[in-house]
Amino acid sequence: MTDTLMRNSMSFARTAGRSGGRLLILAALSALVVVLPIGGLLSEALKGSAGLWAHLFSTVLPVALVDTLVLLAGVGAVTALLGTTTAWLVTAYDFPGRRFLEWSLLLPLAVPTYIIAYAYLDILHPIGSVQGAIRWLLGYETPRQFRLPDIRSMTGCILLLGFVLYPYVYIPTRAMFLTQSGNLLDAARTLGVSRRAVFWRVALPLARPAIAIGVALALMETLNDIGAAEFLGVRTMTVSIYTTWITRTDLPGASQIALALLLIVVALVALERWARRKQRYSNDARRSHGLTPRKVPRSTGLMFLAIGLVPILLGFVAPAIYLTSEAWKRYRFAGISPRLIDEAFNTVAIATLATVAALILGLVIAYAARLRPGRASQALMRLSGMGYAAPGTVVAIGVLILLAGLDRFIDQAALNWLGISTGLLFMGSGAAVVYALTVRFLAISAGGIEAGFARIPQSLDQAARTLGRSAGSTFRSVHLPMSKAAIAAAAMLVFVDCIKELPATLLLRPLNVETFATHLYGEAARGTYEEASIAALAIVAISILPVILLSRIGRVDSNPAAEER
Repeated sequence: MTDTLMRNSMSFARTAGRSGGRLLILAALSALVVVLPIGGLLSEALKGSAGLWAHLFSTVLPVALVDTLVLLAGVGAVTALLGTTTAWLVTAYDFPGRRFLEWSLLLPLAVPTYIIAYAYLDILHPIGSVQGAIRWLLGYETPRQFRLPDIRSMTGCILLLGFVLYPYVYIPTRAMFLTQSGNLLDAARTLGVSRRAVFWRVALPLARPAIAIGVALALMETLNDIGAAEFLGVRTMTVSIYTTWITRTDLPGASQIALALLLIVVALVALERWARRKQRYSNDARRSHGLTPRKVPRSTGLMFLAIGLVPILLGFVAPAIYLTSEAWKRYRFAGISPRLIDEAFNTVAIATLATVAALILGLVIAYAARLRPGRASQALMRLSGMGYAAPGTVVAIGVLILLAGLDRFIDQAALNWLGISTGLLFMGSGAAVVYALTVRFLAISAGGIEAGFARIPQSLDQAARTLGRSAGSTFRSVHLPMSKAAIAAAAMLVFVDCIKELPATLLLRPLNVETFATHLYGEAARGTYEEASIAALAIVAISILPVILLSRIGRVDSNPAAEER
């Protein structure tokens, strides 16, 4: 019996090693899909003329770099303040409406940055209803007598992006506050530290790693933005890449600016890791209890509720009401345009293809990490995440360079060998958009699936393989059924992000192909906001799906028996 078990164990190890090795090769090829566009970007940037960098340094980069850094500093400060404050309020205090705020503070995540800029440009227009009502209350008659500061400014851009992106800080910071040991806070109170000082001297320092991660994510989303910054008159490096490529038809120049932007991303990631390099936190779950919210007087509770409602009203409710009103007006006036139906089909088709591709590659990478854990598989996981860290414009230029060169090669080979022209097989078919979106969001797929696999005990793998199951059979009969929820969640997140993505879709879509995002961008650029209200409302409605998922996952039951279960 013992000999049989030993032979089965040795056979299992050999089979698992061979399967893991083959899968590791496939995972390397999957990660190469992400690396190739970056290589194409480097090769194109090196083609620039000798005076190109001097021209960029003297005309484009100074303004773009300063605006980008100011925008990053402002958005970082606003998101850190809003996210940390709201997370502490709903965690440390018990007041009327606290449970409502816990999940509703996530709602601004459903509004892409370019949509909130599009909405507020019309809401706060000098001859709009808001400023008209203010003038009526103050006794003024025309915008010349009184008008609010122009929303098209750096300050306006910082505030709008901050009120949309603060949930990136709220989510990890609240999770950190919830998991902090209540014993530490109780010990601080027994030592004479006031409740307010406990936040500054104990809770906030412990939450610094979570705040740093959230701010870094918010800043990466800021760098990826192209619509809001352009609508609001802020010339960031992302906008400069777009104008250099599209307006000046200068691809080497756009590539060089993209590389400079990529260096900023790398610096952000390095700064985030450096900020928490010495942060270590451990918690003995057997002897500690969570932070218990403190009941506050009704007047104080209403004040806390009002503070929590401000970012929800500005970041979600106001633009949602505006979009709903404008969409209803448009529907009553002209109904649903056939153009919107075509755009809905294009949007869903592109997002579905990109989601399927990202899931397949993510499964390969995550399963390779499952079968062959080690430095190689972890390095491949990090490589697969490069696309998510890079802004959409950077990925789009890399994909353009790569696939345009491949199109030229295939077309020339077909002409030489067959005497026919194949045209733009990849650039003209939408494959470039699907490829860019796959590269952009592969990290979400691979990370989500890997998290699902991590919950499955390794003993089940060993039992299945000892019974003669191959790696593929074990995956189909054990891993796939047990990780369906994680795969479905990853698929939903990738699908929604593909629908919301503007830069890559705008730059790589074939001629005469419009999606909801590109339609909205075009109408907002022309100032015809009402024409795009239905498309914008559709994007927000679809984007609310992951917010619902996050709210269900992040909900904490205050019943001790439920928590124990």
